[in-house]
Amino acid sequence: MFTGIITDMGTIRAVSRTGDTRFAISTNYNTDTVAIGGSIACSGVCLTVIGTGPDWFAVSVSKETLSRTTLGEWEVGTNVNLERSLRIGDELGGHLVSGHVDGVGKVMATAAVGDSRRVVFETPSDLMPLIAVKGSVTIDGVSLTVNEIAGNTFGVNLIPHTCEVTTFGNLRAGDSVNLEIDMIARYVARLLHKD
Repeated sequence: MFTGIITDMGTIRAVSRTGDTRFAISTNYNTDTVAIGGSIACSGVCLTVIGTGPDWFAVSVSKETLSRTTLGEWEVGTNVNLERSLRIGDELGGHLVSGHVDGVGKVMATAAVGDSRRVVFETPSDLMPLIAVKGSVTIDGVSLTVNEIAGNTFGVNLIPHTCEVTTFGNLRAGDSVNLEIDMIARYVARLLHKD
């Protein structure tokens, strides 16, 4: 379980694509405190730590995960939003995030609005009914508030701090992003559409 509050921006330092894909990720985390078998959200995807070094950790990613997320696009040098798993007693600054990606969206447009950035995302049509104005959505692991909806798109505003401490500082039209729908919206929709 996570909160969508990014605590480090890592960088892919090595990729091995034999069998499952193995990524080694450079980090500022104290890796002495990162347990093998522990979970770290990597750009919104909950992954299991399989190895560590002085300033890096490694994860293994299945073909299923690669096919449903943006991780298949990662290469050496790719920046990654990181969040360690929530512990009992931690502050819940964002919203409850599972790290289970619901779909891949695409950046349609970005524009400056004061000191902030307005970003519009295109979303798979089956996810749009689960996105609400002033509701929460997780984009590449970041908890954000939806400001507007139009057709199969929704918009958010990114304050300068968010752009500085996440990968969003380099977000451009055409980029793909991992989307996780608010957990409560997902379960309400399931209850309403029981067969």
